[in-house]
Amino acid sequence: KGIYDEALSSFFRNVDTRSGGDDPDIYKGRICSLKARALLIDMEEGVVNEILQGPLRDVFDSKQLITDVSGSGNNWAVGHKLYGYQYRENIVEKLRKTAEHCDCLQCFFIIHSMGGGTGSGLGTFVLNLLEDEFPEVYRFVTSVYPSGEDDVITSPYNSVLAMKELNEHADCVLPIENESLFDIVNKIQHMINSGKLGSTVKQNSLVTSSAGSAKVVQEKPFDAMNNIPLLFLNCLLLSARFEGSLNMDLNEISMNLVPFPRLHYLVSSLTPLYTLADVNVPSRRLDQMFSDAFSRDHQLIQADPKHSLYLACALLVRGNVQISDLRRNIERLKPSLHFVSWNQEGWKTGLCSVPPVGHSHSLLALANNTCVKPTFIELKDRFMKLYKKKAHLHHYLHIDRMEQSCFSEAISSLSDLIEEYSELDATKGGPRTDPSRLKIAV
Repeated sequence: KGIYDEALSSFFRNVDTRSGGDDPDIYKGRICSLKARALLIDMEEGVVNEILQGPLRDVFDSKQLITDVSGSGNNWAVGHKLYGYQYRENIVEKLRKTAEHCDCLQCFFIIHSMGGGTGSGLGTFVLNLLEDEFPEVYRFVTSVYPSGEDDVITSPYNSVLAMKELNEHADCVLPIENESLFDIVNKIQHMINSGKLGSTVKQNSLVTSSAGSAKVVQEKPFDAMNNIPLLFLNCLLLSARFEGSLNMDLNEISMNLVPFPRLHYLVSSLTPLYTLADVNVPSRRLDQMFSDAFSRDHQLIQADPKHSLYLACALLVRGNVQISDLRRNIERLKPSLHFVSWNQEGWKTGLCSVPPVGHSHSLLALANNTCVKPTFIELKDRFMKLYKKKAHLHHYLHIDRMEQSCFSEAISSLSDLIEEYSELDATKGGPRTDPSRLKIAV
């Protein structure tokens, strides 16, 4: 409708092209005046070109794209050591330009995959750049972790090398697993096919048309799978876009949910489950929604937080929900969740009054929980199977500035992280000791 309001200004800047002139953004009288505050980087130009030919081509500023031709060949060293140094100046300049367009820069979001070469290598290189250039600004990373049936043989190397960088340079990491996304889309598909939803779901939408009922197991519905993290980020960034009675800034998430600098991996779960094409899936009842958020079926990573130890937990609710509803549900759920002894009241809550499209309310739960440990252990095992045989190492070691010590440091960093989680796990079930009160002399 051509309305540029605060909700849009957080993530888009308005390039006003309504007045005449030879501006390249004016195309046959249409106003293409929104530009995303984003930098798109890929060392293989196919994906970026696809975006530029798609319906969102006007949203991305053509000056904010960095591409190469050949890709990183599923090699972390090529992405990090080769392209990183080659494109450093270009990336820094474009980052600065984008940052200068912000009135109040709150944080950086990096969205990348861990298994390939550019995502893991150049993605973590950009993370280091951000720490050097903008040390005061929080860095949130959404990482897509490889699954067991990964099609990249060297992904354990790439992921572990990238993990070392995430341990040292990220403020918050929000892991996502493709397997979980596939399961979630299958669940939505099952709900649709079982007829429980009646005629409430749009036919031929992304979920219902991407695979068809007979082919759902063989064919991966990528559009629908990509939609789930999109909704998750949508909920996470609410406070920057809408007002609410209990608003929560992004930097508050890191402040409240990360008690130790390295243990910054948050498990996210989302309810209700739907993709943007299927917003007509009926809303869950309020109390049921809170219960869902702590069940494995709604998580973006395959883990079991209920039987692990919570360091802290955040609930971001949107829609017509009262603070009393929040408190009541927290009290109801508390007995079944194991919180670390020194942080029994480790709940952070956010309320946004604007409901999601097509629903009365939704909930995003973020948990700093030791249940991420098995994911890291599995990653370490897959890494060691290759590393013990020194398989594929030569592809990495012939790259300038890449040495074998990078591998040993990376696996030792991951082992230390697993050890830190194990030490916390060992305290689970111990006696709950209330800290002694401060004695005040009268």
